[in-house]
Amino acid sequence: MSPHDEARSLSQDSPGSNGTDTAVDEEVQDVVEALLDEVGETQPQPLFEANNLRGQVAIVTGASSGIGRAIALELARCGTHIAFCFLDSGGKSRAEAQETARQLRQLEVRMYFRACDVRHSRDVRSFVGEAQEELGGLHILVNNAGISRDRPLWKMEDHEWEAVLQTNLDGAFFFTRSVAPFMRAQEFGKIVNVSSVHGLRTVFGISNYASSKAGLIGLTQSTAVELGPKNINVNAVAPGYIRTPRLTHGVPSDVLDRAREESALGRLGDPQDVAGVVLFLCSEAARHITGAVIPVDGGYLL
Repeated sequence: MSPHDEARSLSQDSPGSNGTDTAVDEEVQDVVEALLDEVGETQPQPLFEANNLRGQVAIVTGASSGIGRAIALELARCGTHIAFCFLDSGGKSRAEAQETARQLRQLEVRMYFRACDVRHSRDVRSFVGEAQEELGGLHILVNNAGISRDRPLWKMEDHEWEAVLQTNLDGAFFFTRSVAPFMRAQEFGKIVNVSSVHGLRTVFGISNYASSKAGLIGLTQSTAVELGPKNINVNAVAPGYIRTPRLTHGVPSDVLDRAREESALGRLGDPQDVAGVVLFLCSEAARHITGAVIPVDGGYLL
């Protein structure tokens, strides 16, 4: 029995104890019938389809490895053309970028990439213009580029504070400001900022990193308010401890063990876990979500 048939059955089977009750029941039945006729038999269809992203153009910052690479590849698997940038810090960073490019080519999407220092607004503006011209559009921005320079605040040098804030927060602002005219003109866009659980709850020795990621949440919400009237969704993900080379090689094992213990799921995450949520936020399934911060932390914040 369908929900509509069940509703009709319930309305018809409700007994009246006297003539008045019977009249009321008949009136209620008429109202129910009218409502059911308005709703009709068509059920809502699911909104999330990977094909919705096919042919769109995405910029992913810091996509040479780790979470950024996973996001770029996940979008490309859905047919999204990818522009990505990386910080040229030597041969290793260039090799990592080439590997991301190689994997993207295998997915048969158009691609553009080059080194870009997100701390420099002029470089960012040039990259966005080149990507838009090279790939023929601009629909998605994922601000992923980020670094850490952990140290107790009383030992932290000016350059350690500045490098983290400029990369993690200034870089996201520069890219968002640069893509805004394109997205506003077409009255469509998706922006996802990669924050952190430490933007919501900090730990010892990361005042620069926590400040930058908390600031990124504020930027997300402010941008959502400003760009929302032009049909642009702006959201953030807040990853917990994710197995990336930077985490596994740079974080002491006892810290990782403690993170596992504090996670409700009892494990570290994978870059793919974050990429899947970003994919959702870039899809039309998330068309009515903006200004949100979604933890991807296995329950670390609980």
